[in-house]
Amino acid sequence: MSTDTLIVQVVIAVVLVGLMALGVAAGFRHWRHSRARRRVVKSVESISLAALRDIVLPDGSGGHLHVDFLLMTGRGLLVIDLRDVAGVVFGGEHMHEWTVMNGISRSTFLNPLEQLYDRVAAVRMLAGDVPVEGRIVFTQRSRFPKGRPPKVMQLSTLEAEYPPLGPDGTSAAQERYREAWDEICKLAEPSPLARR
Repeated sequence: MSTDTLIVQVVIAVVLVGLMALGVAAGFRHWRHSRARRRVVKSVESISLAALRDIVLPDGSGGHLHVDFLLMTGRGLLVIDLRDVAGVVFGGEHMHEWTVMNGISRSTFLNPLEQLYDRVAAVRMLAGDVPVEGRIVFTQRSRFPKGRPPKVMQLSTLEAEYPPLGPDGTSAAQERYREAWDEICKLAEPSPLARR
């Protein structure tokens, strides 16, 4: 075997090992992201008696709205818009854009409260006389040093605001809200915007 052939084989082997290492690293990142997402979903759904995730509902004007989570809780129905952003968030109820600072990185996004109000209105239209609330829930990767706007909370405080019910309260709430919930479930469709 010539020296040139040996060098080519070594280079091919090094490239293959490098590609395998990249594949393993990408797989590990995907697994870690999926595991973190499952933990967040479990935390959100833990306060509910029943849950729908990543659905589309009619908006009452001939269109449809994406809903991250719709939960049946002891207080009625709860629409949750989940935000997983890393960094310091500056936003207010009447600000058009909110800002996220993460180290030297800065980005903006539209005020999520406007969309939340539309989603809550659509669910109220479908729910009849069942109480409907809405919250923007940020994961623990974000902080609000200037305070959180109304209807905005951290994932860690969700259970405190919507504590689990005892067995009697659970069955009473399910009985009160079940008919509206079942009707909404019939109208809900899987969303093409679902997060994986």
